[in-house]
Amino acid sequence: MEIFEDYAYYYNAFYRDKNYKEEARQIDVLLKKYGNDVHTLINFGCGTGKHDIELSRLGYECTGIDMSGMMIDIAKENAEKESLGIEFSVADIRCYEDSKKYDAVISLFHVMSYQNSNYDILSAFKSARKALGNEKGGILLFDAWYGPGVLSDKPCVRVKEIEDDKNRLVRLAKPVMYDKRNVVDVCYEVLVIDKVTGLTKVINEVHSMRYFFRPELEFLLQEAGFELVDNMDCSTLGETDYNSWTSYFVAKAV
Repeated sequence: MEIFEDYAYYYNAFYRDKNYKEEARQIDVLLKKYGNDVHTLINFGCGTGKHDIELSRLGYECTGIDMSGMMIDIAKENAEKESLGIEFSVADIRCYEDSKKYDAVISLFHVMSYQNSNYDILSAFKSARKALGNEKGGILLFDAWYGPGVLSDKPCVRVKEIEDDKNRLVRLAKPVMYDKRNVVDVCYEVLVIDKVTGLTKVINEVHSMRYFFRPELEFLLQEAGFELVDNMDCSTLGETDYNSWTSYFVAKAV
């Protein structure tokens, strides 16, 4: 398999138990709380489209973009199986621009934490502002690694093992932290072991994840034409604290 094929395969395998339905309900609650009659959504970094499918079932008109053509192909297949008319396309959230405008931009599963530099994250925010059109009040809702929680409970080596019909998969995650950049390199080694032949394929990847603090995001969002209105713990939707590893952030277009 090519690198994106490898990634799409083990992504689906390791996150097959992820509760997309519950997360979509959380997004629905937040959009209803902070938005103004939100109907159309664009998902920045949609992956295989699972969030979009669940949000479509809740009545939203969804569009999804992702840099991975393989992920977009899977997303299209997933939506077709469910007979849902969701538009998916390959695009970079840092420079995305289209004539169609939306009521809200969402970005989930820490896509914004993949924007490691100030330039990258600001570019993504500016693209989101364009996607909302010229009117004020449109919503940007995203999640990210939350600095106070990450530094209070620092990343450590983790091992996860699962099986599917054909393979046993073992994933080793080793973190490397960079204090001057607020970035953690998560170095993955995935062993894909054929259950019949015993042959083993090794996949190595590095995912560079930035953790954010509210004041810096408040400033960057302001520079992109937003006002940060709230942030909350991803697990509870309550107040963040030093135990919050991830946080939702909600901003309004101004």
